[in-house]
Amino acid sequence: MDFVTLNNGIKMPQEGFGVFQVPDGNVTEQAVMDAIDSGYRLIDTAAAYMNEEAVGRAIAKKIADGTVKREDLFITTKLWVQDAGYEATKKAFELSLKKLGLDYLDLYLIHQPMGDYYGSWRAMEELYGAKKIRAIGVSNMYPHVLADFCVHVKVIPAVNQVELHPFFQQADALATMKEFGVVPEAWGPFAEGKHGIFKNPLLLDIADKYGKSATQVILRWNVQRGVVVIPKSTHKERMEQNIAIWDFQLSDEDMAQISQLDIGHSEIVNHFDPNFVKFVSGMKIHE
Repeated sequence: MDFVTLNNGIKMPQEGFGVFQVPDGNVTEQAVMDAIDSGYRLIDTAAAYMNEEAVGRAIAKKIADGTVKREDLFITTKLWVQDAGYEATKKAFELSLKKLGLDYLDLYLIHQPMGDYYGSWRAMEELYGAKKIRAIGVSNMYPHVLADFCVHVKVIPAVNQVELHPFFQQADALATMKEFGVVPEAWGPFAEGKHGIFKNPLLLDIADKYGKSATQVILRWNVQRGVVVIPKSTHKERMEQNIAIWDFQLSDEDMAQISQLDIGHSEIVNHFDPNFVKFVSGMKIHE
């Protein structure tokens, strides 16, 4: 496993395990335990995923049985739009920490740049200064939003988690992140299965060359671009396959060929659609 160094000097595993759309309860709990057993040390959840408590139970069990120590893990959760703003963010943070059963977070992200996210950031800067969070970051910030944000805050985000996969490569976004020293992290690294990504002829040809799977090539391609990846699965054998990407390297030719798959836009979500913004802004995760 490789690590990336965040702009505050903290080291973050370059591959982790995501739990978006994994049902709360025993399914999430077992999946996270299996992931930790498979070697994952970065676990990514969010208040809006409604499974923080199950993630917390899994972490507690794996610490209790001696598989890992708390300091070996890198735990991320996210602030939902409903809780944007200075005071609301502090309350939401404490609630997430309680649900996860933790004394501190490794990374706390603004889930969507909507509502009073500048107020949220001021609260997060204070929590970071108080060492309740080791690093703070954002998610779903397109280049123009990230640039505006970075020039107006005291603490530059350590991470920007955005959609990144072969069909939506976001080279301009990566360039902006590099300019400001923000590490890119990929959600939806498999494009949620769209475009027949697992059976793409080019990806299968490259995979065959290395004796790997298409999924392993997809993940390897992103990490070679300096991107942190957080693939999701509830099947332990797939978790083990997804983490087995550190014993090979794609050639420059492979990388160039994969770059030709980019269609230049998302087919998962359109953050520029006013109806999407209204929907997300109205989504409540608690009373």
